[in-house]
Amino acid sequence: WVLASCSVALVHADTAAVDAQPATPAMLGKAIFFDESLSASGKMSCATCHDPAHAHAQSNTLMVQFGGPLLDVPGFRAVPSLRYLNLGIAFHFESDGTPTGGFNRDGRANSLLEQAERPLLAPHEMANGTHADAVARLANTSYADDFRRVFGNNVFDDIDGAFFRMQFALEKYEATDPGFHPFDSKYDYFLAGKVKLSAQELRGFSLFNRPDKGKCLGCHPSTRGSDGSSPVFTDYTYDNLGLPRNTAIAANADAAYYDLGLCGPFRTDLADHTDLCGAFKVPTLRNVATRQVFFHNGSFKTLTDAIRFYVRRDTNPEQFYPLDANGTAQKFNDLPAEFHKNVNTSEVPYDRHPGEAPRLSEDEIADLVVFLQTLTDGYDARSNTADPARSLTK
Repeated sequence: WVLASCSVALVHADTAAVDAQPATPAMLGKAIFFDESLSASGKMSCATCHDPAHAHAQSNTLMVQFGGPLLDVPGFRAVPSLRYLNLGIAFHFESDGTPTGGFNRDGRANSLLEQAERPLLAPHEMANGTHADAVARLANTSYADDFRRVFGNNVFDDIDGAFFRMQFALEKYEATDPGFHPFDSKYDYFLAGKVKLSAQELRGFSLFNRPDKGKCLGCHPSTRGSDGSSPVFTDYTYDNLGLPRNTAIAANADAAYYDLGLCGPFRTDLADHTDLCGAFKVPTLRNVATRQVFFHNGSFKTLTDAIRFYVRRDTNPEQFYPLDANGTAQKFNDLPAEFHKNVNTSEVPYDRHPGEAPRLSEDEIADLVVFLQTLTDGYDARSNTADPARSLTK
């Protein structure tokens, strides 16, 4: 998570004791997820920037969010959505050496449970300095007695054990609550044979899959799994896109600072794998049309601009990168020069050169955007509209 001081309307936000029925770990996880009192500021919860009404992602247009005791400490990366993370897999290298799986944008956590630790402690997020700080706040909540009933009367006597159970409860909530994985987009209904896609949506679908056009399916599979499971629109691998540096990120004011994804600075075990520097996890495209900012550094604010970058990065680099004194675009300027060779420049649609036509025209980009809108949760066939918040009420 990346948590922050954005303003959201929290659905199901009560953190009162769950006495109406016997408490379960998932019910406690829900209470924790919405509880602002568990932060150093007293004003931030997981839901603050993982708003259920916005597909469990941010509801504002900030490129990074702000946390800490005074909600004035800037983050480093854009907020990822929590939808469909229950289907994630642990980080590993495939037999051909491809890094795959993991949670967070750099895959450093291997489970939802493990992922839950950092936002509770990070100085730019909920800012509990230690496990003890977080547990002390939990012990003062209105549902602390329910926590004892579920995990034992003496649970708060073991600080690390109680913190682990906080993580476990959050994991159970995210894994079991259908609002995190509703599979109720228009595309899901299309796969089930219940609705038809429009002519423009079908054109976009074709462009998404065509190996000479978008070739999006190379990293974002769009077909059912061999077991009949619905596609999650990610293959859990990593890619290096050579994004433009985002000067709005405070950390980037230091010219020597670079966010290198798999090989640092937050993940340290792969620091020697310099061929991976600059690679970030391929996200799901479900609900991508609802996102406020795109890519790990929030460098684009519309889906159209994000796709335009994919297809025009190499044909028209001057549209995305700063120019030097000679008017030459400084491509891949968010990576040290020695890692420019890691950027994906061979696969469609990144295989273009200046003077060549982009793989997609402006009209085709528009068609692709319309198709991607069919991946938004909460589709209502009667109105032919989708709203992620609708998934929460089913």
